Amino acid sequence: MKTLSLASGLLLAATLCLAAAATAAGQEPVAPASRAEATKIIADMRRIVTDEGVERLEKVHIGGIDQWVSIRGNDRRNPVLLMLHGGPGWVSMPTSWYFQRGWEEYFTVVQWDQRGAGKTYVENDPAAVAPTMTRERMVEDTVEVVAWLRREFGKDRIFVLGQSWGSYLGLELAQRKPQWLHAYIGIGQVTNAPESERRGWAWTLEQARRDGNDEAVAELESLAPYAQGDAPVPLADLMKQRRWLNFYGGMVHNRQGGEAEGAAVRLSPEYSDQDVARIWDANDFSVEHLLTGVLTLDMGRVQRLDCPLLLFLGRHDYNVSSSLAAEWFERVQAPSKRLVWFEDSAHEVMNEEPGKTLLSLVQYARPIAERAGDVPPP
Repeated sequence: MKTLSLASGLLLAATLCLAAAATAAGQEPVAPASRAEATKIIADMRRIVTDEGVERLEKVHIGGIDQWVSIRGNDRRNPVLLMLHGGPGWVSMPTSWYFQRGWEEYFTVVQWDQRGAGKTYVENDPAAVAPTMTRERMVEDTVEVVAWLRREFGKDRIFVLGQSWGSYLGLELAQRKPQWLHAYIGIGQVTNAPESERRGWAWTLEQARRDGNDEAVAELESLAPYAQGDAPVPLADLMKQRRWLNFYGGMVHNRQGGEAEGAAVRLSPEYSDQDVARIWDANDFSVEHLLTGVLTLDMGRVQRLDCPLLLFLGRHDYNVSSSLAAEWFERVQAPSKRLVWFEDSAHEVMNEEPGKTLLSLVQYARPIAERAGDVPPP
């Protein structure tokens, strides 16, 4: 009799499930009614619920101003990984909901909106911040953030991952404070910036000629000679080069630029409506103050690092030349180093191949922390 009741109950449950599925299948999907509802859905899906977890969004006083950080991870005893976003001003916090969730199982991941970018831009008066928008101040901010994280989590060493512009900051940090790092990880690594610009321009012109795109060819040829010597490229010329480089997939492979990533910002649970409304003002502010200057630098002069080095390079990256970064990798000396190629990516590796990015972090970065004893007990 009990067996019959159980079977009957299972049959009833299955029937109800099938009926519900059939009803749902016949209905139009209900879209979120507002941005607030959409971001709440994402926030709930990725909420940290583990006993040792950490989920923080807060301001930290860095370099004399309040700057925003997001700190997320399943276990605060995991190694800390600070991501330095690109741009300047191309923040990664508001798209981290897409690419980062898996990282949080193995690392305590910190996203930081740098001076003049994202939420930090909104928090402060741009006119007051403008005089401080220098490369040296940005490097000093980076040092302060890492020092704060080491104190906050009681860590001797952390991982720092620099992407694009952030890879300049990360490489400067790795030279100044190697003893603070388990490893430096570079994505879209800046090396000889003027040569990278020349290679990007030449590749883009080649694509345009092959495509018979007379408009692009004329505009690109009008820039010649492009990025000669180490003089700053005028911002207007740089934007023309980037327009067509992005069009031909030099930033995001087989896409015409970063529109999808830019749109995803609007789904960020960390960002208020005001933050979203002003994010591109912040991006323009950072670009105006920092971009042309950093593109005069030759970071390929760095011959040695005193911490382990990992490079994650997109095979199709012409925004910051991955072939040039690979050449530098062959020359630079480090206690250990590894280059991982992402064959289906350009400049936005973590968004273009998020699975392989996670796998690479777990395979090549986390074991360094394990050997140092910086992981939770088994």
